[in-house]
Amino acid sequence: MGTDVFAEHRDVLVGVAYRVLGSATDAEDVVQEAWLRWSGVDQATVADPRAYLITVTTRLAIDRLRRSKAQRETYVGSWLPEPISTEPDAAERAELTDSVELALLIVLETLSPLERAVFVLREAFGLPFAEIATVIGRGEPAARQLALRAREHVRQRRPRFDVDRTARREVTERFLAACATGDLDALAGLFASDVRLVSDAGGKARAPRRVIEGADKVSRFLAAISDERGAQSYMASIGITEPVAFDFAVTDVNAAPGIVVTADGRPIVVLSLLVVDGLVTAVYLMSNPEKLAGVSRPPATDPGGPVSRTADPGTSQGA
Repeated sequence: MGTDVFAEHRDVLVGVAYRVLGSATDAEDVVQEAWLRWSGVDQATVADPRAYLITVTTRLAIDRLRRSKAQRETYVGSWLPEPISTEPDAAERAELTDSVELALLIVLETLSPLERAVFVLREAFGLPFAEIATVIGRGEPAARQLALRAREHVRQRRPRFDVDRTARREVTERFLAACATGDLDALAGLFASDVRLVSDAGGKARAPRRVIEGADKVSRFLAAISDERGAQSYMASIGITEPVAFDFAVTDVNAAPGIVVTADGRPIVVLSLLVVDGLVTAVYLMSNPEKLAGVSRPPATDPGGPVSRTADPGTSQGA
């Protein structure tokens, strides 16, 4: 009985934890701990299992986020949320899928743990303030104030982006084609003049530790890592020393078109683009191997790919 109840609410609990933490791995750990708490309680005394489980999960996520923030201050290079595969065209879940957009999760990183939890529970899951107040152990007026402050903070910092997913996918596919061919002119033509590339490798893969800015610099960097020498250098940096077949495919990542690069079926790089008025304003490149567990291999029938290539890691130390 208890197992069935927990299974019924598990997706919601993972969703809450992921949005609060920005980490799929940590979210799974939190939900596992919530299960241990649930299995140890007298469930007959729990009047509302869903509310109880959300409360436990959120409090555990807040505690973990407080610990994680200190660790992220010493993280090597930029820290980006862990990407996750999402279902395309889930119109009936549009509000929930929009709340996992990478651009939003990046802004949520600038909130305090309590503000972030309140924002997630209110904006993504629509919980009433009375229930949110119980979850965070504060009065309802305090919960409302936290929500107001978080909402205003997000409104000011959340970047604008095109909501037309068909158009975003088209730009992403053109981006992938230009990278695959090393066409600098085509790449530069897709970028806003002030485009930024933010890379998260955590010191565990070859990647720039600082943000790259400007259409020319970003396009040259992407062309360099997309050629054979760049691929060899990257493969060597993550410990792949034998020739491998790797694919590039456009697929849904965090409720938006993204590019997943796989080596022998294992995701090794995820790229997500922020598109405004048909131009790319930001490129998020995630290559920390410890942060790609939530990304599944794109299906072979994906209409945007995959593009296959075989690389020999060799010993090159190119760009």
